[in-house]
Amino acid sequence: MDSIHVEMIEDVPPEASLLIGAPCRGIASIVTLDALLMPHRIVRGRSTCAKADVRALLAWGRKSSGRVAAALGVRRQLPVWLCEDGFLRSIELGSDGPPLSLLVDDLGIYYDASVPSRLEQLICQPLDIDGRCRAAQLQQLWCENRVSKYNGFSESPVPSEPFVLVVDQTAGDLSISHGLSTQQSFHEMLSAALFQYPHALVVVKVHPDVAAGRKRGHFSPAQLTDPRILVVHDGGHPTALLERAEAVFVVTSQLGFEALLWGQTVHCFGMPFYAGWGLTQDLLPAPLRRAGHRPTLERLIHACLVDYARYIDPHHHQRCSPERLIRSIGLQRRLRGELPSRIEVFGFKPWKQPILRCFLAGSRLRFRRRHSSPTVTATTLAIWGREPGRGVARRVAESIPPALLHVEDGFVRSVGLGANLIEPLSWIIDRKGLYYDANHPSDLELLLENSHFSASDHLRSVRLCKQLVAASITKYNLPADPWQRPFEATRVVLVPGQVETDASIRYGAPLFTSNLAFLKAVRDSEPNAWIVYKPHPDVVARLRQNADDSAAFMVYCDEILTNASIAQLYDQVDALHVLTSLSGFEALLRGKEVHTWGMPFYAGWGLTHDRVCITRRKRTLSLEELVFNCLIVYPRYVSRHSGLFIEVEEAIAELIAWRSSPPQRLGMRRGVFRHWRRVMDWLRACRWD
Repeated sequence: MDSIHVEMIEDVPPEASLLIGAPCRGIASIVTLDALLMPHRIVRGRSTCAKADVRALLAWGRKSSGRVAAALGVRRQLPVWLCEDGFLRSIELGSDGPPLSLLVDDLGIYYDASVPSRLEQLICQPLDIDGRCRAAQLQQLWCENRVSKYNGFSESPVPSEPFVLVVDQTAGDLSISHGLSTQQSFHEMLSAALFQYPHALVVVKVHPDVAAGRKRGHFSPAQLTDPRILVVHDGGHPTALLERAEAVFVVTSQLGFEALLWGQTVHCFGMPFYAGWGLTQDLLPAPLRRAGHRPTLERLIHACLVDYARYIDPHHHQRCSPERLIRSIGLQRRLRGELPSRIEVFGFKPWKQPILRCFLAGSRLRFRRRHSSPTVTATTLAIWGREPGRGVARRVAESIPPALLHVEDGFVRSVGLGANLIEPLSWIIDRKGLYYDANHPSDLELLLENSHFSASDHLRSVRLCKQLVAASITKYNLPADPWQRPFEATRVVLVPGQVETDASIRYGAPLFTSNLAFLKAVRDSEPNAWIVYKPHPDVVARLRQNADDSAAFMVYCDEILTNASIAQLYDQVDALHVLTSLSGFEALLRGKEVHTWGMPFYAGWGLTHDRVCITRRKRTLSLEELVFNCLIVYPRYVSRHSGLFIEVEEAIAELIAWRSSPPQRLGMRRGVFRHWRRVMDWLRACRWD
């Protein structure tokens, strides 16, 4: 996996700020328009644009609504800039998500072959060696991330036999008439595909809007009766078909451009923006403006994806490079495609349900009560933690059980405690078990035991460690008072307490189940050390209960710290003794000596001093390998701002900003759900009365 360089604005050339008018209601209502046109400022409305000191007017492509802008432009002697969706538009379809890229043309518009456009001029310009390299890398990045114009659906299945792809479009699409083609062009295209590839299957891909029933296409059922024709009307993502086709047939569809990115032979039956340059097999003669130019594919890619388009990142809506948006949308596609399309979910409290929808984006969720029985057709179930409810347990015990997903907090979670209903930046979805249950393998353990670790993975892991340590990032990132080690102490040992009823104790601490007994054992092993005991934050906040007695604990330690920063303590101590606490992992990142008395996920790999042997873990890992799998591969991260998936580096950037912002108030909703069990008991009592 390539290293990730996180910036909000990358390689965006500076522009002078102008006042731009959007007189037409449609374009003025685009919620991302201001961000996409930064640093320009937008004024909206016909009457406002008629009076304001605007320098240009906006209209949407060749739509009839643009006549308002055109008439106003003539009257005020102002240029009209035509806008369209970018070639990498969004995750969802146009009606379901705002554009994340925009094309702005001051000469024409890219799909109108009858007149010049700014894109045509860009394609005709020379490209230096840096531009060629960037275009080649963009092509590779596009294919590696398997993106397209719209990216919200799973990929359409690919036939097992050789095939060519024929791309339909929506009837009335302006790119058809302005691309010098007609309804007849589609019939000619289908006939040519059948004739030129007599031994191949002809796959006709229906446009997603047609598949969704919103629009109609160009082929009637009677035209698709040939036994060699396979109609794909699932509305699926086109990348697998583009990747595997022997050739691609289009009229003016953007999929022809994407097919060029995939290295395919493209037959054009209209005159789209990428035709007429010698890169495609064209039925129509090229306009004279294009006839004398033979740009390379790299020149076409650079003009379309770098020079012509504007992009914003989906989380903060700040201007960004095409590379950043490709990676971001590619991450959504990869994580959405990892889980089944339908999942039944059991036992999630109401406040967690909208959070789970983000972390399981791409799947349709059906929420059930904890002890309900799954439906007979359920193939995948999701639960919180390790223990299923009664109904799920019965299904899991069947001879052919459904797949079970375990959901838990990630290792870099939030600013504030989960028990205080602070929403997380990271959760873990584990198919095998869970990282804290050492009695059984988990996805994380299998990753650590078997995964390949490349040089780029190592570099990314090193950078991540430095980022975490420099920013003092921990799981909860709580504010606390500083602490200074005693001057006279030669060895200082930190013992983090845990919630004694926590699942990680039940499933990962065979030697001790109480903090007091554990602390006594540490004192016996470190008789001369200055031992600092730090109770768990949930216990200090009285959100979880332990049978703790400070006087009894002081018999075996030198100091009890209830309000110290764990991140600051790492710098002050020489070693940690832990049962299964995540603090042992955080201490490893900071180069500290760690002794484990239980079986945490980071033990058994040669990095810790272990009191309990885990025989399944036979591999010796470097710290970078541990960090890469535990923080980069295993968890999922979701942005607080967009609700979309982000990389761990972006999550850390959000955590740093979150930590410096004013603290959140509890609020009525969080207050109710914090005491959800008491509320439900009270309601049941009222109903009984």
